[in-house]
Amino acid sequence: MTHARQHRIQVVAHRGASEEAPEHTLAAYKKAIEDGADALECDVRLTADGHLVCVHDRRVNRTSNGRGAVSALELADLAALDFGSWKGRDSSRDSWRTRDEEPDWEHLPEDRADTSVLTLERLLELVADAGRRVELAIETKHPTRWAGQVEERLLVLLKRFGLDAPASAADSPVRVMSFSARSLHRVRAASPTLPTVYLLQFLSPRLRDGRLPAGVRIAGPSIRIVRNHPAYIERLKNAGHRVHVWTVNEPEDVDLCVDLGIDAIITNRPRAVLSQLGREH
Repeated sequence: MTHARQHRIQVVAHRGASEEAPEHTLAAYKKAIEDGADALECDVRLTADGHLVCVHDRRVNRTSNGRGAVSALELADLAALDFGSWKGRDSSRDSWRTRDEEPDWEHLPEDRADTSVLTLERLLELVADAGRRVELAIETKHPTRWAGQVEERLLVLLKRFGLDAPASAADSPVRVMSFSARSLHRVRAASPTLPTVYLLQFLSPRLRDGRLPAGVRIAGPSIRIVRNHPAYIERLKNAGHRVHVWTVNEPEDVDLCVDLGIDAIITNRPRAVLSQLGREH
């Protein structure tokens, strides 16, 4: 592995530096920027009163001291919850598993701003103030009762920050990701130069030849797909697509991504991956 080849791989902090701080909190994203991550990844959902917030699950039960669906709660309801104190009770949990176990809420954090619900607007402000280029990979979560309003609100917010219409995809510090091809189609229809990423949890037969939905130039396969179907990555590359892999936490998986020429590694452990790639911050 050459250093130059390693250096081309973008290291993306999955929900922030989520191994070390509670996912999707300001604390996790501050830590990721401090650790030297090239980009930050977040999931967005629309609240009942139309705000985009960074929450992975449909319900807030797993990651806060509240209960209920994000789409049925207003921002003020979410702002009253603690999204940080659960961290550490089960560091081995699978980040894709939804749990309804009750966290231990005995010790509330001193800085509520760092563990309160995070709006996408606040995350965009953090990135804007980072003092260096930090890219942002925004995943739209579907299905949701708000359907296309999610993309509509997202593009309005990006426009406010001057990020909705980059000169080209290569110039854009923001990209939109989704498992929903329809979501990506809405984004491309409204903003053709904004890069889009089609996320894949399973490799369907119709996509095995390396094709992606029309207009999408970046594939987002799971590390499981990469491990089980390395030839698929080659087909994607041959088709001219870039490849961003999630969620890559193990050193041997990082090595595999390097060997396969992956373009971006999405990880809960940005500092460790940067170190493995010879890019200590």
